[in-house]
Amino acid sequence: MSFVQKEIALPSYRRGFHLITREVLHAIPEISEFKVGMLQVFIKHTSASLTINENADPTVRTDFESHFNVMVPENAPYYEHTYEGSDDMPAHIKASLLGPSVQIPITNGRPNLGTWQGIYLCEHRDYGGSRKLVITAWGE
Repeated sequence: MSFVQKEIALPSYRRGFHLITREVLHAIPEISEFKVGMLQVFIKHTSASLTINENADPTVRTDFESHFNVMVPENAPYYEHTYEGSDDMPAHIKASLLGPSVQIPITNGRPNLGTWQGIYLCEHRDYGGSRKLVITAWGE
């Protein structure tokens, strides 16, 4: 069994859902050496998250943003954690709903994603800044 781990910094993205599959795979070309294995991507932040979903139609990403903004609104009167701005507490909740990591099987040196699947960076802050990812692959 072999392990490879990299840490990368993504540039700042605007609030929303962004495909980052290329950036992740570019950062860890060593997966081509694995016949079978796992790829994990972990985000080191509490106000952004990761998920896997539709990679073809950009309206899916727009609809995700619209739905999450209705489901977890800003300025809810019961929020106590408000000193970092009206988008901060909702960003924490959204990040917890989606989670900090995704895991993808590696088969014959490639991530075994479905035809229409891609890795999303879910940026929940208006100005989140650069985001750090830890990308780990293991297998044989």
